[in-house]
Amino acid sequence: MDLDLKDVHVLVTGANGGIGLETTRLFLGARPFSFLPRTGIPLETNLPEHGARVTAHYRSSNAALTQLISETNHGRLRMVQADLSHEAQVQALFARPGNTGWGEVEIAVVDHGVYQWADVPLKDLPIEQWERTLSDNLTSSFLVAREYLRGLERGGRAGPKTETGTGDRAALVLVGSTAGKCGEAMHADYAASKSGIMYGLALSLKNEIVQVAPRARVNCVAPGWVRTPTASEALQDPQIVYRSLATTPLRKVAEASDVANQIVLLASAKVSGHVTGQVLMVEGGMEGRMLYMAADFGLDA
Repeated sequence: MDLDLKDVHVLVTGANGGIGLETTRLFLGARPFSFLPRTGIPLETNLPEHGARVTAHYRSSNAALTQLISETNHGRLRMVQADLSHEAQVQALFARPGNTGWGEVEIAVVDHGVYQWADVPLKDLPIEQWERTLSDNLTSSFLVAREYLRGLERGGRAGPKTETGTGDRAALVLVGSTAGKCGEAMHADYAASKSGIMYGLALSLKNEIVQVAPRARVNCVAPGWVRTPTASEALQDPQIVYRSLATTPLRKVAEASDVANQIVLLASAKVSGHVTGQVLMVEGGMEGRMLYMAADFGLDA
């Protein structure tokens, strides 16, 4: 399917792994090279060539992005390092594209974030961790969104021009979490940051962005557990998998592509041009948290 993404300038934050890396691949229309065994003959793929131009952000490691560039690039992918909790670094991130011929960012995917794996009840949560998580997740998303709006206001190459002089392909896609909807005991800092992104930030921005670009849209994709490199160790624990799937009709953990596909579809004005202000849950129909096990009620497991 042609999603009308050719030559669109896309920014993906947190692009070095998991959902961000898969989203970058989809916008490019790129997959790692694969070959028929013992032949060296490349396998055909059915992945559409969307042909977007992607600025891929990373914070520390860029190993996966470097590999992606070596596999397939065609000059449509570049990496940019930044700590998005620092205002000056976010401003610099958006200043660079104007000097490269790609123009302003037309589609922004805000996928970066941190999660502290150690369980900490709220009564024991250090103020330093609370502030750091909100800074790394929520404040950084605000900074990215703000600079993105400023870029739109400067007049980027956001697709065909309307009579107002602004473009029709502008879209901001935020990435939330089931924690933002259902909460997450022992991880209140993360849940609060994601809830702020999904509801307070996204639902405010969808009304503000049209003052800058009348056809621009803001949506949010909120996954549950996803098989990514950072989650792989936790998903080896059968109790974690059981608790996450016990209220999930599809009874499976999402792959990164399950989430990335929805991000790209929401970003496309051609197929989602009348969709804005939505929080799309990508969690297999999850009904909520499983708080207790059978043994907690004195029942046999």
